[in-house]
Amino acid sequence: MSRLLPHPGLSVLLVVMWMVMVGDLTFGTLFLGLVLGFAIPLFTAPWWPGRPKVRYLSALGYCGLVVWDIIIANFEVAAIILFKPNRDLRPAWLAIPLELTSPEAITVFAGTISLTPGTVSSDISACGKYLLVHALHAPDPASEIAKVKARYEARLMRIFV
Repeated sequence: MSRLLPHPGLSVLLVVMWMVMVGDLTFGTLFLGLVLGFAIPLFTAPWWPGRPKVRYLSALGYCGLVVWDIIIANFEVAAIILFKPNRDLRPAWLAIPLELTSPEAITVFAGTISLTPGTVSSDISACGKYLLVHALHAPDPASEIAKVKARYEARLMRIFV
């Protein structure tokens, strides 16, 4: 099965994204989406050696958590911008120590941080052990680091086995 469908998550994502981009729910667009969803991972599989196993049910829960956090962070950032004078802002650069080792997991972690309003992933250290993040308002950088690690990194370690 893994030879015919080397990356099932990518296949499903490609089909769904194809249907969303085309914006037409017909048999022809679904068929072409399925062809692309099977062909692209099949032909690109040789360039993906040693990819991690992914727990898709846990990943679905993680996506729900991230969407919720994005909604809440939008309101928090709006409140900061509208009601907090600039002199009270405490922006900070956070060096988040990484326990994640897989490049895919680190990429999802950095993307999650960048998607959440008020934070942006800037760089990964040369040794690959730290992620540099800028936070719009972080009065206590140590607690922000602990919060991000507990909320996202711990879950990603359970998703990417």
